Amino acid sequence: MVCHKEFAAAGKQPGLQVWRIENLDLKPVPKALHGSFFTGDAYLLLFTTSAPSYNIHMWLGDECSQDESGALAIFSTQLDDFLGGGPVQYRELQNCESNTFLGYFRSGIKYQKGGVASGFQHVVTNDSNVKRLLHIKGRRAIRATEVDMSWNSFNKGDCFIVDLGKDVYQWCGSECNRFERLKAAEVSLGIRDNERNGRAKVHMVEEGEEPAAIIEALGPKTAIAPSSMDDDKVDTSNKKKGALFMVSNVSDATGVVKVTAVAPSSPFKQAMLSPEECYILDNGVDKNIFVWKGPKANKTERKAAMATGQQFIKDKGYSNKTQIQVLPAGAETTMFKQFFCDWKDKDETTGPSKAYTIGRIAKVAQVPFDASSLHSNKAMAAQHGMVDDGKGKVQIWRVEGERVPVDPSSYGHFYGGDCYLILYSYRLGAREQHLIYTWQGLKCTVDELAGSAFLTVKLDDSMGGSPVQVRVTQGQEPPHLMSLFQGKPMIIHSGGTSRKGGQSQSGTTRLFHIRQSSSSATRAVEVEVSASNLNTNDVFVLKSQSGLFVWKGVGASDEEMDAAKHVVGFLGGNPTQVSEGKEPGDFWSALGGKKTYQTSKSLQNVVKPPRLFGCSNKTGRLIVEEVPGDFTQSDLATDDVMLLDTWDQIFLWVGNDANAEEKNGAPKIAKEYVDSDPSGRRGLPITTVRQEAEPPTFTGWFQAWDPKMWETDPFDRIRARF
Repeated sequence: MVCHKEFAAAGKQPGLQVWRIENLDLKPVPKALHGSFFTGDAYLLLFTTSAPSYNIHMWLGDECSQDESGALAIFSTQLDDFLGGGPVQYRELQNCESNTFLGYFRSGIKYQKGGVASGFQHVVTNDSNVKRLLHIKGRRAIRATEVDMSWNSFNKGDCFIVDLGKDVYQWCGSECNRFERLKAAEVSLGIRDNERNGRAKVHMVEEGEEPAAIIEALGPKTAIAPSSMDDDKVDTSNKKKGALFMVSNVSDATGVVKVTAVAPSSPFKQAMLSPEECYILDNGVDKNIFVWKGPKANKTERKAAMATGQQFIKDKGYSNKTQIQVLPAGAETTMFKQFFCDWKDKDETTGPSKAYTIGRIAKVAQVPFDASSLHSNKAMAAQHGMVDDGKGKVQIWRVEGERVPVDPSSYGHFYGGDCYLILYSYRLGAREQHLIYTWQGLKCTVDELAGSAFLTVKLDDSMGGSPVQVRVTQGQEPPHLMSLFQGKPMIIHSGGTSRKGGQSQSGTTRLFHIRQSSSSATRAVEVEVSASNLNTNDVFVLKSQSGLFVWKGVGASDEEMDAAKHVVGFLGGNPTQVSEGKEPGDFWSALGGKKTYQTSKSLQNVVKPPRLFGCSNKTGRLIVEEVPGDFTQSDLATDDVMLLDTWDQIFLWVGNDANAEEKNGAPKIAKEYVDSDPSGRRGLPITTVRQEAEPPTFTGWFQAWDPKMWETDPFDRIRARF
């Protein structure tokens, strides 16, 4: 195995290592200059997690030569080999980098003109002879690109950095907004602190108030161009389509990649990936290609995976800016797994997927639920979706053109033909907090659906707009809603209504599925009467003409058996206890005969990282962009609506300065986001929270949440560092 001397220290410690290709050899880039790239060069990056797991990135500048990109490919393959073929490999192109890559450089990446060939070196200098102009773009992923040192490079909508060595001037166009200024300031401070070792002075300059030094550097000021539109950002809702191909026989002399179609469109099933083969998941519309290496595929094919991806892009006529991810089995990224409706990692079985708290990589311990420490342990509150223990005040109304109070004796019963509003009030410290759940039955009318949305807004307005609103579709109830009925299960009837005489007739056969959630609240859901709906982990209550049965699966809990008593009490009759494996004949005949059902013992939760997106119409139309890397509270842009996806629910966070179009358009985007999910998730609860009224179920996803953060202007805080 060929091994470069630079690899001796590769992957030994968690963190980022960066090398540049110089004269077809590898040279390390000093840490202070990580995030600076010459557009004429090629770079190799290795990111090591504490697990350890590895990401290899090949970065290619727009002007890098064929030789350099060839050398980069060879070193990348050697590094992959050196680390045992386990790393995920990414191909990154200037201006089109993956979110994983951008996440390493939270204060932005800088593109500098030139490269090795023109004698440009990566050195940390206190050089006062620098003269360059950087154009800052982006709200989530920040890019600073070196442009011509001329007034013609400027426009009113963006920030620019006039870097004169000892003095760094941040110039703000008259049409650029606060959040963009904030992000540009992080780049300015980064130049001072990293590139100049803290020995430069940073100044903030408004358009029209340029000091003499800038005029001297750029010449007399000419007219500034109006702000430009970003046309390359297209709405993402129609993009998430993928196709799956099997790769065969790459090793023949022609170099042509032979591919066979496996499935024309996502979602796919995990079983489609055979361990003996390599596959291409083609998400070219979204400028993404994934090459999956089966653990038993032939060695030549596995090694040629990156080249195969590049050939595939050429053969398909895709943009040369298409990203490639090469994935060994067992190291699949979230972006890849989302195209599969049934993805399970090795030690996991089916079941609802859960997100893990950020700031940790690889397997994460689920935080067990403990109601007594809810207020102090925000991460737990977030993981279990619990703002408190459910012992506050509950009021429920049915939607009938207006709000009609539901009789408290039937609280906990929800009928599929109805919509309900549930107002929950609780104390957090000294303040009273409110949650409005809007529960929408699957068999309610269109008028009731529209009415429920209208009445929710009316109720919210009547309370001064402070409640958190949660929209819930039947069957997708969050744990907190289930916990409101004080030890009784939430009982969900598949149809009918709670109006007088609206329940189904007692003669019919009915089956209820009882399951406890991770926060120990239970729910009984009416399901279709069929043996295929049984589950070894749960309890079922079956009511038929021949009798009333309580069926207990091998993995069922005592709490689920307790909940069954409430369902029995409601259905009426004398129950027969049935244990799994000892069922009498009339039990099976009431279910319409024996069938196979879910018998896997551990319905463990799949862990997936939460994702944060910004919804903004600052460019003239509403677009959605993901925040790269481990997000923090300061990524919540106060002039936008943000979408937080924690896998079993979606939060919409509304910034105080978001405009009306963003506020009105965001719920539609959230719904489209879920409906276009390539893995087929549907009907998740969507919770709307407002800036400064965030519940712990939201704040717990952010490390070190600071409730006082917005009392001072974030812009003033960063100015103070100038």
